[in-house]
Amino acid sequence: MTDMGHHTKHTLGSQATDKGVDFCVWAPFATAVTALVGEPYNWKEVVLTSNEGYWCGTAEGAQAGQSYKYRLTTQSGEMLEKNDPRARQLTVSDQGVSVIIDPHYDWENVQQPVIAKEQHILYELHVGTFHRPDAATPGTFYTAIEKLDYLQNLGITTIELMPVTSMAMSNGWGYAPNYLFSVENAYGGRRGLLDFVREAHKRGLAVILDVVYNHFYPETDLWQYDGWSENNRGGIYFYNDARGDTPWGGRPDYGRPEVREFILDNVTMWLNEFMIDGLRVDSTIYMRNTRGPEGDKSTDIPEAWSLLQEITTLAHKVNPHSLMIAEDSSVNEYMTKSVADGGAGFDAQWGLSFPHTVRATLGLETAEYGNTLAGELAHTYNSDAFQKIIFSDSHDTAANGSVRINEAATPGNAGSVFARQYGLLANAVMLTAPGIPMLLQGGEFMQEGNFNDWQMLEWDRTVQFAGIVLAHQHLVNLRKNLYGNTAGLIGSNIHVFHEDITNKIIGYHRWLNGGTLDDVLVIVNASDVRFKEYTLYVPLPGTWHVRFNSSWKGYSPDFNETTLVAIATDKDCELTVELADYNVLILAQDPDTTTVA
Repeated sequence: MTDMGHHTKHTLGSQATDKGVDFCVWAPFATAVTALVGEPYNWKEVVLTSNEGYWCGTAEGAQAGQSYKYRLTTQSGEMLEKNDPRARQLTVSDQGVSVIIDPHYDWENVQQPVIAKEQHILYELHVGTFHRPDAATPGTFYTAIEKLDYLQNLGITTIELMPVTSMAMSNGWGYAPNYLFSVENAYGGRRGLLDFVREAHKRGLAVILDVVYNHFYPETDLWQYDGWSENNRGGIYFYNDARGDTPWGGRPDYGRPEVREFILDNVTMWLNEFMIDGLRVDSTIYMRNTRGPEGDKSTDIPEAWSLLQEITTLAHKVNPHSLMIAEDSSVNEYMTKSVADGGAGFDAQWGLSFPHTVRATLGLETAEYGNTLAGELAHTYNSDAFQKIIFSDSHDTAANGSVRINEAATPGNAGSVFARQYGLLANAVMLTAPGIPMLLQGGEFMQEGNFNDWQMLEWDRTVQFAGIVLAHQHLVNLRKNLYGNTAGLIGSNIHVFHEDITNKIIGYHRWLNGGTLDDVLVIVNASDVRFKEYTLYVPLPGTWHVRFNSSWKGYSPDFNETTLVAIATDKDCELTVELADYNVLILAQDPDTTTVA
């Protein structure tokens, strides 16, 4: 790996040793720093010694479990009491204090799963609302562990956790980070996350984590940490000019070596200490441009780009299998180009237009991106389908003034026939399209409303809509080629062979290498019209067996089921099918039924 620039010889934070605890904090403009160790009202003061802006010392006899904070004397003589920016645990997120941790953890020889890029099926999970046995108490890592068997049975390979670092007010989506190195105590803290990852790995499930490096919450201790600032801005961790402005808080100073190291050490911590299997870096566009998606070259932040390259290079050095994802709000192929080619080196990025194109196809919104479904299905980054994360809903599309796709179908009745048809169609398209698919928690059992940080998932809906859950299970199994006859869905190839914009019908061919047990045809009717006989020309001859029919009454007794089993093409590859309303068909061949025209 290339030299990552400045690296301090100091081990920052608090480190338990045989003699006590070593403390070290970066505070270059402080005139004195003391570590206060013990408990409130009974602090032991340990004077730290300065060395090139780093203040270090040892508290003999201190031990894991004790609290600590730093008292910094500013150049004007003011005394500030601050938490450790690298605290591995806080008592509570707001007004809490840092805690000394015991770094030892028994992984029970559980190995990290190695999942091929084309095999990933993501599930976006918000710990606070995912499984809340009590409506008045946020969910925790431990309540989430209780549903890991469910996710495994659904066929999910990879859990994407929304941010779990200590956050403002101890609740929220997690995108207002207070402390990057501390895990939210309300969720179960550091130990809870370790246990969650271990239990996921026991089931072969990977865990990737959302991280936020584009801004820090404005009221964090990092603000004017040692009293110094320019223009009364953020001080040593932030840009102290207009580059420090984001819509959500101060932007870190990516050009300052110590701040870069702060972020890179955070990446290392997740992948090493927590055995996290990859990271989704939130809003990289707001890291690399002061104006985000509205910006241009004149508002670029070049040192943010080089930091993103260092982040992905470091992650792949720590764990070559780590899945590194960018959310960039742009159509920038360089996000997923290799660092050697001048790219940022991410494995994949969110395909942000995909859910909107699907909604526009269903008439739920105007096609703001101007994409047809055919165009969306064919769109790739750098001609690689698996550089794109695709989803019909995410925490963003189901919030910010919008609602989940099934809620949008019939507002106030998110479990109606229409809602089920829309939700199933959207996820069927997503799970048969090229790319890395991602489900939003609860989407597979018709969770109602929008996404927010307080409304818990209604797990009784897995019983009420057990057929819809089963449909998702079948779709996931087909996507993973578990039945051995849909290898094409693992492939990256797609050809839209039929597009009837008037009737909202689209047909596409998916293949890995091509041939029997590989070629897959998907036919989608995104309208409320039923067709007794709909004729289209397919790219391949033969007899096509129905592997999935979204109108099957086994998925929902009030669906208008079509009773298709097998359809043979004629010599011109003409195929005539019956289509239900809002119907998705997945067709594949058997070795003994292929015919030659």
